[in-house]
Amino acid sequence: MPAPDSSLIGKVARQLTQAPAYAAAEGKRGSLLSVAAGSYGWLSEDDEYTQPTGFDPDAARLFEAVVEGAFLVANADNDFDATEQATFQHVVVSACAGRVAEQQIAALLADLHEQLQEDGVQRRIEMVAKAITREDHAREVLRVASLLAHVSGGVSSVEREVLDKLAAEFKLTDAAVEQAIEEAAHALTE
Repeated sequence: MPAPDSSLIGKVARQLTQAPAYAAAEGKRGSLLSVAAGSYGWLSEDDEYTQPTGFDPDAARLFEAVVEGAFLVANADNDFDATEQATFQHVVVSACAGRVAEQQIAALLADLHEQLQEDGVQRRIEMVAKAITREDHAREVLRVASLLAHVSGGVSSVEREVLDKLAAEFKLTDAAVEQAIEEAAHALTE
């Protein structure tokens, strides 16, 4: 993969911090990724220990599921090269606005890669779906994955297939996938 445009990376990271269009109308602030990141990655001043206060295991599972959904889409073509992985990691860290450390995301991506190798994509999609119990969260997984797919040139046909499989496990229609892809594309052209 050629190196992505840095202005595109910045746009994607900014969009990942914002609530989706359908949630912004309801007065929600921030994306599920950025809100859950606060619980997932709350660090002490020396960045070595997780703070015992403010940690919510459900929010942490939600954060991991959102990242894994996007990770599965990024791996759809079985070619998640070093450049793509570094870009993915950078965008997620940037979108979390310092609430999750780079080494935490690197460790999470390593775990996700290992789980994907062991379980296969369908089983991992099923595991993401088990962690996502609300429709708005499911739609947000699709939106985040669509935004991150745009970093590498847009949503390809194999990435779309993974998005469709995620939507099916979430019990969402194809319209939800279309909406996520369209919202991502529209947000990045502004």
